[in-house]
Amino acid sequence: MELVATENQTMIAQMVRDFGATHIKPDMMKWDESQEFPIEIFKKLGELGLMGVLVPQEYGGSGFGYVEYVTAIAELSKIDGSIGLSMAAHNSLCTGHILQFGSEEQKRKWLPKLASAEWIGAWGLTEPNTGSDAGNMRTVAVEDGDDYILNGAKNFITHGKSSSIAVVIARTGEVGDSHGMTAFVIEKPTEGFTHGLKADKLGMRASETTELIFTDCRVPKANILGKVGEGFIQSMKVLDGGRISIAALSLGIAQGAFEAALQYSQERHQFNQPISNFQGISFKLADMATEIEAASLLTYRAADMKDRGLNVNQESAMAKLYASEVCVRCANEGVQIFGGYGYTKDYPAEKYYRDAKLCTIGEGTSEIQKLVIARTLLK
Repeated sequence: MELVATENQTMIAQMVRDFGATHIKPDMMKWDESQEFPIEIFKKLGELGLMGVLVPQEYGGSGFGYVEYVTAIAELSKIDGSIGLSMAAHNSLCTGHILQFGSEEQKRKWLPKLASAEWIGAWGLTEPNTGSDAGNMRTVAVEDGDDYILNGAKNFITHGKSSSIAVVIARTGEVGDSHGMTAFVIEKPTEGFTHGLKADKLGMRASETTELIFTDCRVPKANILGKVGEGFIQSMKVLDGGRISIAALSLGIAQGAFEAALQYSQERHQFNQPISNFQGISFKLADMATEIEAASLLTYRAADMKDRGLNVNQESAMAKLYASEVCVRCANEGVQIFGGYGYTKDYPAEKYYRDAKLCTIGEGTSEIQKLVIARTLLK
């Protein structure tokens, strides 16, 4: 594992920083307040190749690996976690599922539009009553000739409204059967496929989250990814990669919170000296920096293993678990270092604080990550 940033990583990081300064920072608090999903930003990210980072060039993507992908997400998330989250969900989940399990014909049909951000992608596994318990999903797909008819709903879906295409997991067998679920690709508009109200969220407010609703929604068998009954198994493999992206998201938010706190601690004077001179503050900064470094090593290790085609079930769960918890701690300490100003929207600490918590919940809670890790240890 190479610990020195590659030329590609350095180039991507600088490109994202420049893009963020011009296109994200000026409006990100406006998007946050209004919960606006700035779809034009993602079209621009598509032009930069960041909406198809992992997609091979033959399908219109950038053809990079997970190490470069982690770099891009982390740099975006330092600026605005909402943008980092949406970029990650589009790449890892919808696009990633088609990339991993689609046929050659399906890849050529859908990946170029996703990689360019001509289409924004969504991915539906979670349901209103089955969060971590995905095996008990109630969205049902019934065979009907050359089609399947879907009925049910998905919840907490990133880009549920603004997406042009969604990968949806529906039950085609018995409840609780891990081989009784199937992955379907559904384009918009399709009759019987719509979205619910946008969720009013604590943080990540510029990243759109809605329900997906299916009412006698007819989907051709040609839109099945892989084989009937493989959807749940596919999803678990997709989430192995997705957890690396959430670790990268966490890493970026933590780094952003730390850098803001570090700068403020050197500018803010009390008792005729910078507050960074006080041990109470400097020790907080030392803890933050150390934990971020450890989270970074776990995350890039998982990314490196993923690039080498190794099983990352345990490593991605460890990276996601640790980085997300570090993210929350760093955001919390950031507010504390800012003091009263950290509780106001005049400074960035409060947004990092609000955005951070989702990282311990999305794509598998911290508790689920511990379950995954424990199962690998106890085999």
